[in-house]
Amino acid sequence: MQPNIGIKESDRKTIAEGVSRVLADSYTLYLKTHNFHWNVTGPMFQTLHAMFEQQYTELAVAVDDIAERIRALGEFAPGTYTEFAKLSSVKEASGVPSAREMIGQLLEAHETVIRTAREVIPHADKANDEATLDLLTQRIQLHEKTAWMLRSLLEE
Repeated sequence: MQPNIGIKESDRKTIAEGVSRVLADSYTLYLKTHNFHWNVTGPMFQTLHAMFEQQYTELAVAVDDIAERIRALGEFAPGTYTEFAKLSSVKEASGVPSAREMIGQLLEAHETVIRTAREVIPHADKANDEATLDLLTQRIQLHEKTAWMLRSLLEE
């Protein structure tokens, strides 16, 4: 049974496809952040360990909200590593980078999620999909703030 929420089926599908990419990026970022939380070392260990935990905890809630939006649009949310790997623009880490490299990789990943979310906004806007616009705006705002904080750690 298809939703009758005032958004055409073709628009719902297009929006859900875009939001699925945001989900894949967000889940890949979640995994990367959790990995770095476990494996960070060095003089900033305690600070980064705690910060990464705060970030992956927020992302765990976010991926659920994003997936539920896809379902509300009447589509199935991707939910496997294989699907996420096909859809995600966030690069996985290889090996265990230094703490500074971890910060740089997370910065790049947050900015990637921002760009992916911005690509979906025109489609949601055209379809008057305020719920998706609200979700994406909140995600962008959070990722921009996190990127700013990570970028600040890299400045001399």
